[in-house]
Amino acid sequence: MARLAAEVGVSRAALARRFTELVGEPPMTFLTGWRLALAADLLREPDATLAAVARQVGYGSPFALSTAFRRERGVSPRAHRERSTAA
Repeated sequence: MARLAAEVGVSRAALARRFTELVGEPPMTFLTGWRLALAADLLREPDATLAAVARQVGYGSPFALSTAFRRERGVSPRAHRERSTAA
């Protein structure tokens, strides 16, 4: 975020404040939600591995993605996939 703030010529705090005012949530909260929403979509593909999805959405490992996914969505990536394919 420091690099983006520097690019637009404001402090990190000012960028975070403006982003929150415009979007309704802090930048990192928005980014996490966006990444996990994308991961949820990608997990619907039957051939997509958790490792591949983690890489595509910017997580360093399948474990890191799984932990974040469970924390934010209340289910594991596997449970999400099973629910998605059953519907």
